[in-house]
Amino acid sequence: MQIKETTNEGLKRAYTVTIPAKEIDERVSSEVKKIAPQVRMPGFRPGKVPANLVRKMHGEQLHAQTVNDMIRESVDKVMVDNKLRPAMQPKVEFGDGYEEGKDASLTVEVEVLPEIKAPEIEGLKIERLTVPVKDEAVDEAVQRIADQNKSYKDAPKTKKAADGDQLIIDFVGSIDGVEFEGGAAENTPLTIGSGQFIPGFEEQLTGVKTGDEKTITVTFPADYPAEHLAGKDAQFAIKVQQVKVPNETKADDEFAKNLGLDSIDKLKELLRGQLEQETAGLTRTQMKRQLLDKLAAGHDFAVPEGMVEAEFQQIWAQLQQEAARSDDPEASLKEMEAEKDEYRRIAERRVRLGLLLSEIGQANGVEVTNNEMSMLIQQAAQQYRAEDRERFIEYVRNEPMAAAQLRAPLYEDKVVDFLFDKAEITDREVTREELEAAIEAEEDATDEAPKKKAPAKKAAAKKEAPKKEAKGADEKKPAAKKAPAKKEAAEKKPAAKKAPAKKAAAKK
Repeated sequence: MQIKETTNEGLKRAYTVTIPAKEIDERVSSEVKKIAPQVRMPGFRPGKVPANLVRKMHGEQLHAQTVNDMIRESVDKVMVDNKLRPAMQPKVEFGDGYEEGKDASLTVEVEVLPEIKAPEIEGLKIERLTVPVKDEAVDEAVQRIADQNKSYKDAPKTKKAADGDQLIIDFVGSIDGVEFEGGAAENTPLTIGSGQFIPGFEEQLTGVKTGDEKTITVTFPADYPAEHLAGKDAQFAIKVQQVKVPNETKADDEFAKNLGLDSIDKLKELLRGQLEQETAGLTRTQMKRQLLDKLAAGHDFAVPEGMVEAEFQQIWAQLQQEAARSDDPEASLKEMEAEKDEYRRIAERRVRLGLLLSEIGQANGVEVTNNEMSMLIQQAAQQYRAEDRERFIEYVRNEPMAAAQLRAPLYEDKVVDFLFDKAEITDREVTREELEAAIEAEEDATDEAPKKKAPAKKAAAKKEAPKKEAKGADEKKPAAKKAPAKKEAAEKKPAAKKAPAKKAAAKK
């Protein structure tokens, strides 16, 4: 086997490999000898079939398998002999026009990981912003739950429906006088002001009374999931069966028992724990961004183009999904194209930070244990149907790249925790608003792409009726999220943020 280096530029390497025909033939002959004792042929005793007949019967298959095995071994030898650390799977091309009896030639192209000097980790200083959970915040959380679990009672027949009141209605929808599928329902609850139904529906029912009949006209959103309704004007004939008003809900022991808890104090204890967990997550985000910014500021080394491209494509796919859900997808895509270079620089930053954290982890013995990896695989498998889970688990265990992608986020967090343990941390007590503002300020200071607001998703119907997809009437509307690449540029692998199903609330 002959190996010749043809490219050595930056992190790119290329080699030509020649496998002599003689070596291939010798390997095939060896394989023939191995299988000969198992070959059965009429006229010959078991194990006594001549080698030339075995080769005639199975030679083509053995030759193909042998060449494939020798190609794989050649690539491994290139990596080992040249002490290469491939950044991604090498690109291997087999020479055209190969025929049995001739030398086999192939080219191997690979990008290698850069040589990174493990950074000095002593003397790191990080400020930790902490948010104490006050009794007032717990009381507010209790009240929100009470509001979300409110009950309703029948109002007098003279009562006009107002915001917060619940209607029980029958309705029949039609377009140009023709009823459409999924446009009718009976005894449907609707809370005025909840944003459950498509725009304009609830507003026109303000002021109705029990027993009223009314026909309203609304326009389905242009991006409505049912294409035959999207953008169309529809009329709904409505019968108000009952106007209901909310009962007063007291946050007391009886209320807590209805939720399955012993007392209101137990509910407050649980909510306090949840609030503390939320603020702890924000604090960690703020600390991690500080840490990554310090690391990024002190290191600027070349990174493999293939890794950057893969990271960029992930960012780009997330942005395309967000753009597709916007009010004007074409304009959103045009804006993305204008900022493409900025997003590519974000991808490069992520890759560089990932490599840097990996180097720190390896230099300091940070590991993901076999038990942790097994738990990761099992958790990831839960997103698949029961009949596909075993196949997914087997795939991850047999595919190193898939296992590495699954392992990477946990490994990164373990390295970050290791660095937190080494750092000199000072605490400062702040409000939640101040903590969120600090995170926002860090984004402004470190992100390279201009800020974007994730496009809001227009109302969707439930079973093609005017009702939105099931989100509780009392559900708090989330603030609009920023585009994923911008919002989490300092993070290694941020998840795409989903635009809220209801109308986007004002940005915090």
